[in-house]
Amino acid sequence: MSEPSPAAPHPALTTLSEEEEMFRKAIRDFAESEIAPRVAEMDRNQTFDTDLVPQLFELGLMGIEVPEEMGGAGSTFFTSILVVEELSRVDPAVAVLVDVQNTLFINALLRWGSDSQKERFLPRMAADTVGAYALSEAGSGSDAFALACRATEDGDGWVITGQKLWITNGNEADLFIIFANVNPEAGYKGITAFLVERGTEGFTVGKKEDKLGIRASSTTELVLENVRVPSENVLGEVGKGYRVAIETLNEGRIGIGAQMVGLAQGALDHTVKYVKEREQFGQPIAEFQGVQFQLAQMATQIEAARLMVYNAARLKDAGKDFVNPAAMAKLFSAQIAQEVASAAVDLFGGYGFTREYPVEKLYRDAKIGSIYEGTSNMQLQTIARILLK
Repeated sequence: MSEPSPAAPHPALTTLSEEEEMFRKAIRDFAESEIAPRVAEMDRNQTFDTDLVPQLFELGLMGIEVPEEMGGAGSTFFTSILVVEELSRVDPAVAVLVDVQNTLFINALLRWGSDSQKERFLPRMAADTVGAYALSEAGSGSDAFALACRATEDGDGWVITGQKLWITNGNEADLFIIFANVNPEAGYKGITAFLVERGTEGFTVGKKEDKLGIRASSTTELVLENVRVPSENVLGEVGKGYRVAIETLNEGRIGIGAQMVGLAQGALDHTVKYVKEREQFGQPIAEFQGVQFQLAQMATQIEAARLMVYNAARLKDAGKDFVNPAAMAKLFSAQIAQEVASAAVDLFGGYGFTREYPVEKLYRDAKIGSIYEGTSNMQLQTIARILLK
């Protein structure tokens, strides 16, 4: 699989500080040198190359917002977004592992964790422990709070029973945020978040899904059979898990937006390189105005999506309301990723329909953007509700 050709600096990147720009370049260099040679094989085998995980930790990409005194980078949410974007340009399947770690798991722990939980778990998250976020179930997708997973108080702890589906990082994770209902009669107000470690008796990681795209990323079921969890592992307050879920997912949607922007940029980079090399009618197809117009449209769409994602991330870091901008950014970037990846396949012609060239994979990877961490219809609903409030 060929690597994307170096692209000219994006106009949006002129808004980055010098430090952010240098960091972005370092991530790009790492992605192109260490991840790109592994992409095709990982996708074909549906397996995440385990050699990459320690490298991600060594670079500080798995604990971006973890305080420095706990071994993390002590950086910003926006930095996480830059990382996800740059990794996605080469392989969205690698990017989503980093994305879930930072924008979902660590974000939830930083916001809702007790001092004791932060001291116990954050150093591990920055050093060598992958996290996973387990909300979805067979009967609770867009209706996220229709949880069948139950937790019953028992002495000084809780016993959890149930099943989770479509859990990203399931195979790699050693620590999970599990959402269960402790009082079904109270509806969503019974939902509680628990920190559960791999190896806890009764807890098993089930089958891995055979997916259309981001195939190297593990998406698994989790089975909990009378899993005993101490009370000190309740994340936030009992019965307030719905708030943990909602607020964390609002932030996570910006990460998915960054993933889709990076994916689209990678597809465009591959396409620009290809159309300069591919000749038809005695000249490179890049000389044809019809091709040029398509490239210009793709670049414009990506830039608009990127600015929306950056804006939402900046608002989040500034402590301002970012819910609507995050929903808009995810909605639009997911649409653009699919459109750009599809146009890239078209411009590659017959080659674009084969696995010999990289845009076929990016086309498959793009579809998940309109599904996970809130479908596009759910983003439209969020935007409309805020608009009409």
